Amino acid sequence: MDRTRIRNFCIVAHIDHGKSTLADRLLQTTHSVDERKFRAQLLDDMDLERERGITIKASAVRMRYRAQDGQEYVLNLIDTPGHVDFSFEVTKSLQACEGTVLVVDAGQGVEAQTVANYQLAKDRGLAILPLINKVDLPNAQVERTREEIQHLLQSPDVRITLASAKEGTGVSELLERIIQEVPPPTGDLSAPLSCLVFDSAYDAYKGVIVFVRLFEGTLRRGLPITLMGNGLRFEVQELGVFKPQPETVQELRAGEVGYLTANIRNPHDVIAGDTVTETSRPTPKPRPGFRPLKPMVFAGIYPANTQELETLRAAMEKFALTDAAFQFEPEQSDALGQGFRCGFLGLLHMEIVQERLEREYGVALVLTTPSVVFQVTSHQGVVTEVHRPHDLPEASTIRAIAEPFVKAVILCPAETMGAMMDLAIQKRGVYRATEYLSETRVKLTYDMPLAEILIDFYDRLKSLTRGYGSFDYELVGYRPAKLVRLDILLNGRICEPLSSIVAKDQAYEKGKALVERLKGLIPRQLFEVAIQAAVGSHIIARESVRALAKHVTGKCYGGDITRKRKLWERQQEGKKRMKQFGNVEIPQEAFLAVLKI
Repeated sequence: MDRTRIRNFCIVAHIDHGKSTLADRLLQTTHSVDERKFRAQLLDDMDLERERGITIKASAVRMRYRAQDGQEYVLNLIDTPGHVDFSFEVTKSLQACEGTVLVVDAGQGVEAQTVANYQLAKDRGLAILPLINKVDLPNAQVERTREEIQHLLQSPDVRITLASAKEGTGVSELLERIIQEVPPPTGDLSAPLSCLVFDSAYDAYKGVIVFVRLFEGTLRRGLPITLMGNGLRFEVQELGVFKPQPETVQELRAGEVGYLTANIRNPHDVIAGDTVTETSRPTPKPRPGFRPLKPMVFAGIYPANTQELETLRAAMEKFALTDAAFQFEPEQSDALGQGFRCGFLGLLHMEIVQERLEREYGVALVLTTPSVVFQVTSHQGVVTEVHRPHDLPEASTIRAIAEPFVKAVILCPAETMGAMMDLAIQKRGVYRATEYLSETRVKLTYDMPLAEILIDFYDRLKSLTRGYGSFDYELVGYRPAKLVRLDILLNGRICEPLSSIVAKDQAYEKGKALVERLKGLIPRQLFEVAIQAAVGSHIIARESVRALAKHVTGKCYGGDITRKRKLWERQQEGKKRMKQFGNVEIPQEAFLAVLKI
């Protein structure tokens, strides 16, 4: 195929703006899939994606389209997720494309992730094609949405396509725009091979399947290749493209998107962003990859059955191949035994990882309270990173603690602006700016502690704005704060997984709320369970779970009272002994309760 008739593009949008439905219509319009095999959300091949109605993994597909000029074109679509937690997938897709379709819901208008995705595409110099979707809905506000897009792009005469992905209107016009406005790929077929690895998957028979975009040269079967990141050498076993099912080809040329297998058995050998080149004639320098996002949220993942530790380890190694933003390392807990300290991009990312590990690999898991990374400076000036609340040193040895702050962009209806400002203040936000996108839409900018927005901020935002608010954030650095470790004690013993680092002036309220919640979740034992919240050596709140009553004198009918007293005394001694040696059973709901406080 002539490179001038190839177009590489992706679709970006805020979550639930109809991106997956638009991809379905593009596949149908270009007849890339048999109607008998078609199903909604065709590119979302995970059950979890289809159940939740969100895209989690980027996926690539090749389409052929005969345009109005009579020429046949090859369109390579790389689908992207819409949620802020999966922005790394968006970054990878944009790096492999020359253009992007920016989808905006006609009823919702420009939202926070729309702004973030536009900025990512603009920074990479891609051709941006705005499209207003769902124009057929009764609540569609096309003119207002058009004004917001013009304001975002700072261009009053920008061409905007009106479409309804559900009905299929506007799709043909979009395809023609892609051919006219997205530039064809460049590259020399005879130059040294230079491919960007933008994704990978694991197959039990073929090993690692490497998704590549060729920028220079030609890739053929049997060609010896080198992964420039680690210098490992392999030989290409299979080449192919996705249509959307894998289809083998003899070669891939500069400008094309496809996959290769080379009998790579170790998932860690392939890194997203690496460059593949020919061993005998390497390219002078690797492709400019993309900076991997650092995990912002950390939590412990432990197998519910300690016998499944190695199964969990193998599952995580394979999972990390399909999710480059997921990181893990072994850790030990007194309460839960051996497990892993895992890094995530956000709470939704953490939830998706948990569900995928349990479903795809059949391992029952226990998760600890999520936390962010704090920087602690000692009196000697030594700065250390604290990933777990239990690792926080004694208060007497700390000169200062710094916590990560993010630049939070909140888009909401104008009438809910006051409620959103109150919520931001409650979360220790620092006001930065207000911008009106239109008469009814406001953009608020705050600097906020990352720890404050992890738990329930997004839920409360949606509640206060009746579902019309949206939220995006990016890390801006560390700032000093007054923080303390809030410990939970069960019968006088610290329960590490329930500990957290909180703001000093919020410790009492959070401790009191947490022990009250735990009182209703921890099952009753044969002895009384004391639940206490403590900061250092100071107990700030306490609740007790009453012991299960056993009627030991039920068999006594009348007679001397001393007989009953002997039984009661023996029962009390037994309960003391059980309290001393007994362990308190902590259900998974107790760990989740920490998130709700």
